[in-house]
Amino acid sequence: MSVDSILDVRQEPPVRRHALIFETFEQLEPGNGFELRNDHDPKPLYYQFAAELTGQFTWDYLEQGPDVWRVRIGRPSGESSD
Repeated sequence: MSVDSILDVRQEPPVRRHALIFETFEQLEPGNGFELRNDHDPKPLYYQFAAELTGQFTWDYLEQGPDVWRVRIGRPSGESSD
């Protein structure tokens, strides 16, 4: 099992964050994931994933503030690529 990479977006401009996170997700192989580190609860990001990638991602909170939020975002195993 590989170790998840860490994507820390706390120093990124807010306008760039979601695009960077989605780019990172698109690079994942099935069964892999990455740890997102953010300075606020990324709930709006979760809703965007849910709307655009229904059933194609996993979302697990690792830490929920107050200063740092850590979420493991993954691509489930067995997903077919288009």
